[in-house]
Amino acid sequence: MNADNYRFSSQSSQSGFTIVECLVAMVVVSILMAAIAPVIALSVGNRVQARRVELATQAAKTYVDGVRTGAIAPPSHTVVLNEVDRNKNFTFQRTRFSGEAPPSTATGLSCPTTQADYPYCSPTPTSSLYCIDLDGDGCSSNSFRDLIVQAFRSITPSSTDASKGYLLGVRVYRADAFSDSTPLIISNPQNKRTQASFTGGLGNRKAPLVEMTTEIVPKKATFKDFCDRLGGCN
Repeated sequence: MNADNYRFSSQSSQSGFTIVECLVAMVVVSILMAAIAPVIALSVGNRVQARRVELATQAAKTYVDGVRTGAIAPPSHTVVLNEVDRNKNFTFQRTRFSGEAPPSTATGLSCPTTQADYPYCSPTPTSSLYCIDLDGDGCSSNSFRDLIVQAFRSITPSSTDASKGYLLGVRVYRADAFSDSTPLIISNPQNKRTQASFTGGLGNRKAPLVEMTTEIVPKKATFKDFCDRLGGCN
């Protein structure tokens, strides 16, 4: 190997990227990151929202089970539903029932710091709001994890006795939906407003995560009680 060949080999082994090449590489990486960032953000938002809806569904079912077993008192918030006559069916009653107004956000939240006795939030008579404390420090409108169950039950013009059974309505909201006085949202027969698992973001915090209705039949209720509430059985 002569001197010229040695000099060429030495220079080649020590060569590297130029400043221009580094700048071009940075521009390319920046463009790629800008392109995929919205996809990553959308994926994370959908995952958080799906988990929140899942927890809200579990919270609603847990509340219903608590009422059904008697561990949680029936909601004092009542809705008058006339007994179904011969020209209408129970589906019609459920549709009317689902239009019950959402809870007010004007007074914020006032929930107990412990759920040892399964109490409702106050004011109970007008709201029947129940706290699902997921972060362990009591329900607060500043929490992004806590959930609030709005519950109401049916009564008829002839009976308000919960021991004879009733139709129970449940909505689950995010606790931070009560952080300001903006009204909450409910669904109606023409427009379902519950939050979907995949929303392209974190969803509308003012809309319910879950809405459901179910029959509550206490142990003391009889078949006649059920028939009377439905307008009579042949």
